Amino acid sequence: MKQSVKVIFQGLGVGASMTVPGVSGGTMAVILGIYDKLIAAVSGIFREPRKSLPFLLKFALGAAAGIFAVSGLISLALNSPAGVPLRFAFAGAVAGGVPLIFKKAELKHLNVRSTLLILAGAVAAVVVGQLPEGLFTELDGAAGVLFGFIGGVIVAAALVLPGISASHIMLMLGIYEPVMECVSRFELLPLVPMLSGILAGTFFTAKLLEHLFERHTQGCYLVILGFMAYSLVELAPVGARGAELAVGLACCVIGFAAVRFSFGERAAE
Repeated sequence: MKQSVKVIFQGLGVGASMTVPGVSGGTMAVILGIYDKLIAAVSGIFREPRKSLPFLLKFALGAAAGIFAVSGLISLALNSPAGVPLRFAFAGAVAGGVPLIFKKAELKHLNVRSTLLILAGAVAAVVVGQLPEGLFTELDGAAGVLFGFIGGVIVAAALVLPGISASHIMLMLGIYEPVMECVSRFELLPLVPMLSGILAGTFFTAKLLEHLFERHTQGCYLVILGFMAYSLVELAPVGARGAELAVGLACCVIGFAAVRFSFGERAAE
């Protein structure tokens, strides 16, 4: 019973963190000491369902509670005068995770291979950032279902990877605010295609990512590093001036410090 409650509360922490762009749910899982168990349970659900499924259900219960608890506050803040400073804080949070990923990569010096891997991550961020706005939320019929599912698969990869925030990816895809609004209102029907994509993507990518990290750890972290570095361009608000800019930059510093000197230091241990 005690272990079950612990797993639920760990899920609560990961779920709450997933709603905040810049804070990686994967990194939070590392901090809480549940990441390895979670990946093993997801990748082994078909091989050992009796062992994996109860664990995942407890974790999912806690994660859902965390998401519902925080999503309403985030949605309200983004649509208020605090929206611009909050976006600056999100950008700072992503920047705060960069040193952690750099440390995880254990890169001693740049060479052709490492440079190309970082550039590959940056190119992936460019591609994601250039996807048409509304592609995953505004299409109707079969096309809407298909692209909602694809968007969910993309988000799923971010859920599994430590260092990349799923909410950050949702912001880049232009689906963060609509999703948070639906979740805060408990309107889950429009999210079914995306949730299906997240579920399928998580199960089918966990094993692949586990394999890649075991055999190409440094390369994976370098790609993530390039992705995070370029995606800061997509996150940073444009057009802020005067007092708004000053407040925004202060929030950016706070977001950076919160991740760099709290989450980042503990996850790197």
